Amino acid sequence: MTPERFAPLPTPPYYAVIFTNQLADPAPGYEAMADQIFERAQAQPGYLGAESTRDGAGLGITVSYWKDEASIRAWKAVSDHMVAQKHGIDRWYAHYTLRVAKVERAYEGPEGRHL
Repeated sequence: MTPERFAPLPTPPYYAVIFTNQLADPAPGYEAMADQIFERAQAQPGYLGAESTRDGAGLGITVSYWKDEASIRAWKAVSDHMVAQKHGIDRWYAHYTLRVAKVERAYEGPEGRHL
């Protein structure tokens, strides 16, 4: 999976899906499925971008950004995504947490927000 280093996003509001996971060891087939699902997500209506990282111990965080909650619900129901979710639960993840948040403000920098 090779999402943008910093996703180019519109002015808020928009939504963030924050997926934190710990890969089980081993996790055969995970990388190929992650690449396939990322490519599929990019074509999904309402997708705005994603940012992702994984450390050497297998802890990963992916934040995908969406136009609205309807777009997130539609993505959740895509059959390829549902298969990947099932494999994740059954094979790849020792643990995961998923959070959905509404982004109301965003700042960039290094200058960031000036008080």
